[in-house]
Amino acid sequence: MAVQQNNWNNSFKYPINYNLMVKPIPDGFHTTTPSIIVNDSKKAIEFYKKAFDAREIYQMPRPDGKIMHAMVQIGDSFVMMNDEFPQMGAKSPTSVGGTSTTIHLYVNDADKTYNQAIKAGATPTMPIMDAFWGDRYGMILDPFGHSWAIATHKKDMTPEEMQKAAKEFM
Repeated sequence: MAVQQNNWNNSFKYPINYNLMVKPIPDGFHTTTPSIIVNDSKKAIEFYKKAFDAREIYQMPRPDGKIMHAMVQIGDSFVMMNDEFPQMGAKSPTSVGGTSTTIHLYVNDADKTYNQAIKAGATPTMPIMDAFWGDRYGMILDPFGHSWAIATHKKDMTPEEMQKAAKEFM
């Protein structure tokens, strides 16, 4: 049986059994995995390490040095990314004038992560607060134009309780 170095974690090797079925969702992945476009993947990876304690999984550079695919792990989830390739329609939020999405990040300590992200170079866009839906919540814009919501769940609420709290908040 052949042995191949595991691409996700170089600390162990695993046997390849070509008779087994490939899993439709690879180990470590969830059904939704963000894949973002940035103007400099190498700098973005360093920012995510500082801001969110991300762990770099890998980078796949092209011969010209641009990153065609990279991946980091934040908490228990992966975030994929690549450099801009405008000729292929791959443009970052900084090139198109903003982003239309927000990546929601649940963490153990929203205040710590929010302040860590700002210290690493993020711009606060919503102050950290106790939100009416039961989360400690704030938002930042990373240096690459991506919006991140940072939250710690503090209180379980029914939809009716959230609706009542939202009316009181408004």
